[in-house]
Amino acid sequence: MTANIIDGKKIAQGIRDKLKAAAAELTVKPGLAVVLVGADPASRTYVHSKEKACQEIGFYSEVHRLPETVSEAELLALVSKLNKDSRIHGVLVQLPLPAHIRTDKIILAIDPAKDVDCFHPLNTGALFSGLTSGILPCTPAGCLELIKSTGLALSGKKAAVVGRSNIVGKPAALLLLHHDCTVTLCHSRTADLAAELQQADIVIAAAGRAGLITGAMLKPGAVVIDVGTNRVNGRLTGDVDFASAVQTAGFITPVPGGVGPLTIAMLMQNTLNVCRQKL
Repeated sequence: MTANIIDGKKIAQGIRDKLKAAAAELTVKPGLAVVLVGADPASRTYVHSKEKACQEIGFYSEVHRLPETVSEAELLALVSKLNKDSRIHGVLVQLPLPAHIRTDKIILAIDPAKDVDCFHPLNTGALFSGLTSGILPCTPAGCLELIKSTGLALSGKKAAVVGRSNIVGKPAALLLLHHDCTVTLCHSRTADLAAELQQADIVIAAAGRAGLITGAMLKPGAVVIDVGTNRVNGRLTGDVDFASAVQTAGFITPVPGGVGPLTIAMLMQNTLNVCRQKL
């Protein structure tokens, strides 16, 4: 048995096409401001992708590129300015930030109504409570879209999320729970990871460890979503050992070309939703 490869690029393009049509019907252009501090290569790539998506869909876009040496006070002043700018519906500060800047302070400074990354405690708390203002965490929401694309009915299914970060693992588990899955949240202290995964109809791998999950650890026919982005010998690879997992899984995302495009698409969806609410 060989798994079906989930084409994240194709699914994301379909979402962007719908967003472009929806944005064209609005009297105001949805606006997204992205702040990039420093020159981290991965961050620069992501920011470029976001800028390109805005242009394709027809959003208003601003990218503020700041030097690595920018002070925390200067960054906070820029965030405050963007919070007040009526052209901007979404504000995103690209992470990670330099060590001298407190990430939590920057996240708290972003207007929750413009927090299109869904990092602010008010928005994460709303997610926990099952309440949403139209803003969902981008990567977890993208994972959900990829799972839905397989046609799998989520209700009652067993899901395992590997990784407990605030950005992917925890919110992904909550979204699956909201769709009536029975969710196990696995992490570095999980006693027998293989035993947990072999029961799971759905696996989201977001541990940040290359090749952590092999085909032998999976339930035959499982839907496997690989969020991992690890550099190994200069090549991008996921948390799932693709070569073995593709022989066991029913559906699997590649790295790259799986989750990444959906993360950008969900960011655009959040920006459109915020704009609609403002109108």
